[in-house]
Amino acid sequence: MKEFSWPVRVYYEDTDAGGVVFYANYLKYFERARTEMLRNLGFEQDFLLAEHNVIFVVRSVNVDYLKPARFNEQLDVSAKVIEYQKTNLTFEQQVSCQQQLLCRGVIRIVCLDAQKMKPKLIPLAILEKLT
Repeated sequence: MKEFSWPVRVYYEDTDAGGVVFYANYLKYFERARTEMLRNLGFEQDFLLAEHNVIFVVRSVNVDYLKPARFNEQLDVSAKVIEYQKTNLTFEQQVSCQQQLLCRGVIRIVCLDAQKMKPKLIPLAILEKLT
């Protein structure tokens, strides 16, 4: 499965008093990369809601923080599907700076029926492009 990368600049608002990226913001970077990956494949999340009645939600997250990212650095955030089932996708994601790994995570995403908030099959068109 193909890896997708998205550049992210560290803004002042992303950091703590020491100028280091606050740990929870890595989850935001991961989310942006997954959203941009879908967009790059031709799927806007508002379209998926309107046309397929689906939303994607995070089921679980496992993150390893290896080195700090700092204010104003240019980061590379990657997303790669490493496993898929009928209703969920598991992503391996990384944040690096100048090819040095800073943070890595495994994030499981579940496709839900937007009204019932119950698991729903991932639209075939998405699976075909992701795998």
